Formats: sequence, structure tokens, C-alpha cells
Amino acid sequence: MMCVLRDGAARLLRMTNSVFVMVRSGPKGRVSNHALAILAAVLCIAAASDPAERLADPAQEARAREIFREVRCLVCQNESIDDSEAELAGDLRAIVRQQVAAGRSEAQIRDFLVARYGEFVLLKPPFSAGNLALWVGPFVVLLIGGVLMAVLLRRRADPEATTRRPSFRPS
Repeated sequence: MMCVLRDGAARLLRMTNSVFVMVRSGPKGRVSNHALAILAAVLCIAAASDPAERLADPAQEARAREIFREVRCLVCQNESIDDSEAELAGDLRAIVRQQVAAGRSEAQIRDFLVARYGEFVLLKPPFSAGNLALWVGPFVVLLIGGVLMAVLLRRRADPEATTRRPSFRPS
């Protein structure tokens, strides 16, 4: 289990050093796997987000979290800013929280981010003329591949088509 410790989790880790000693069990004072897994889970939950970053209103924080899951981390590129630990993802989370606190709708926040960073910032970009090739391209490639395969299979089934040569008649 891998997690990145933030300041709050580091303080929690210092506080749990005494708890960690109490968790020791098993022969010869070894730490049990269950105890380590529980401790790691508690630390990762504590590291999930700094309470100072959260919005005071739980409903606004929930809205912000929904938007976090739809916005791509521009550093990690295949993670949402909710999952990413990159510094830029933290900055994007702060921007989204500011927008939510200002009372903007989800569509307005998405439009703001797209205007600033482009459609790439959305994990699921909408269908538009600008990204038509990205949506249609795979189907065109499959269609071309299917046509080529059908032509090649027909040639293979007709042995005369490959052995027959055009005759040249001098005029």
C-alpha cells in the first residue's frame, strides 16, 4: 500500500508512534500484518486531504469532489485531480474550490477550466467538431482494416486471381 504523507498525516504518524508500539504482537515482538495494514489505512485516510484545504460547507465540498473526479491532472495525465498528488493537481483543486465557493455551477467551472487549459483537462471531453477525428478515427481504422481483410481473403479463395497475368498484345 502506497500513500504520500502530507503535513497532517506526518503529525498523525508522530502521534501514533506510541500506538505503533502497542500494536506489536506475535512472537518475539514482531508486528502483525493486520496491524500494519490497519495503521497504513488510517494514515492514508488521514493523508487524503488536509482539513485546511476543505470548504467549510460539506455540500460545497461534495460538489467540488464530484468536479475533481471529472478533471484530469495535467502532470499525471491519466488520473483525476482527486487521485493525483502532483502540485499542479493541488492548485487545480484550489481553483475548483474557489469557484464552488463563489457559487458557480459545475458547467461554468468546467467552461472556465477548458478556456484556461483546453479540452484535454476533462477526463471525458464532450463530442465536438474539434475532436471529431478522435471519436470517429478508431471506427474508420477498423472499417478500412475489415475491407482490406475481406479483399485479401477473397484473393486467397480465388487462386486464378493471383496466377492470372494480363496479356500484352502488341499493336
